[in-house]
Amino acid sequence: MIEILPSILAADFANLEAEVARVRSSGITMLHCDVMDGHFVPNISIGVPVVASLRKVTDLKLDVHLMIEEPDRYIEAFAEAGADSISVHQEACRHLDRTVRLIQGTGKLAGVVLNPATPISTLEEVLPIVDYVLLMSVNPGFGGQNFIGRVLDKVRALDQKRRSLGLGFPIQIDGGISARNIGECVRAGVDWFVAGSSVFGAKNPAAAIEEMQTEAREATAVGI
Repeated sequence: MIEILPSILAADFANLEAEVARVRSSGITMLHCDVMDGHFVPNISIGVPVVASLRKVTDLKLDVHLMIEEPDRYIEAFAEAGADSISVHQEACRHLDRTVRLIQGTGKLAGVVLNPATPISTLEEVLPIVDYVLLMSVNPGFGGQNFIGRVLDKVRALDQKRRSLGLGFPIQIDGGISARNIGECVRAGVDWFVAGSSVFGAKNPAAAIEEMQTEAREATAVGI
């Protein structure tokens, strides 16, 4: 199931409720919330209060991406704030199996994230229990970066791995996604697409999402 997740990192933070309304008409079901701590990545973004505020103004699912050190300390707080899914970086977790189960213990979907230079082999032992896997197609920390094309080789390898194991977790991708490259991502095996600048930087964000949805459907129609 193809899903486009607008990333609020690229939205106007002074008008988040209005920004959500601008993309709602495209038929999306999820929003992506990037949480950065200035330590794991060289930037600081939102925290628990913003997620809680979003929860008050929308019934869209909130996909919270923790780009932070010691994520275990904050999982319960984000779950209580209204997150529907929470993803953590393999690179930030000393005990990844425990962290995944901690997220699931709050009743939320658990995702695991890999940076562009981290091989998928590092997830081999947790793939049977994760709810989704996010592959970064930029180095995390800033919006508006260019898509790293070689990450599609990782997508193909991960798609082949989930098929061989008989698993059904979605593959998510984040970084530089637009209507220009979403088709090749679909053909590689991606299911969920995080899009920030290409959505909220557009004159009509809903139309930008609809264009990506059209490109994704066309790519799906010709087969992977």
